[in-house]
Amino acid sequence: MTATARRPEAPEAPGRRSGRRGGSRLLNAAVGLVLLGAAIGLQSLDLSHNEYSAPLTYLGGKGENVDATRFVVRLNSVTAAKSIRHLSDTLKTDRLFLVVDVSAKSKLKPYKLGPAVLLTADGKKFSATDRIDSSATASAKWVQPDIWAGGSYFFEVPASVLAGARLVVGLPPTALVEPYQPEAEIDLALDEAAARKLVGSAQDVYSTAEK
Repeated sequence: MTATARRPEAPEAPGRRSGRRGGSRLLNAAVGLVLLGAAIGLQSLDLSHNEYSAPLTYLGGKGENVDATRFVVRLNSVTAAKSIRHLSDTLKTDRLFLVVDVSAKSKLKPYKLGPAVLLTADGKKFSATDRIDSSATASAKWVQPDIWAGGSYFFEVPASVLAGARLVVGLPPTALVEPYQPEAEIDLALDEAAARKLVGSAQDVYSTAEK
């Protein structure tokens, strides 16, 4: 808004018809419009606040370079395992370990990728397992401009959710809410037949030392 200074008016001469009543009506109308505009603006602000932290999602498929403006990510492979050897421990599960190998690079400055989410065909979300230290995952990697860096995300999920699942990768959460942060949503290319084949070929032991 630009403020303008108004020149003071000369005193009204005796007997001169006053225009203040009409001016008052105009002023009241203007004030009413301003208040109405402010109310609409606040309502719009409230509506946009609900979407303020919603990410911008960039879609892609397995093997594609998905450009999410600040970073580029590629899903290289998907592996299933019945157990995972991590450091000196062998982790077992009555479900299935899903190992998703990705590569990423940034566009302008270094970033660390955020924790990944497995999004199922029916809308369920699974976070990466916390049984494997994050230092062994793709989230620990610095991705640099134009330099590909590789890493894996590890999920512990029921085999029934694999068909139609997608990997969602964004930037790490911050204390300040930044609007429209980018994220990449990548199809794992697992239809019903491919999901059954993956489960049937699950490794007995997958070692994190392989990466």
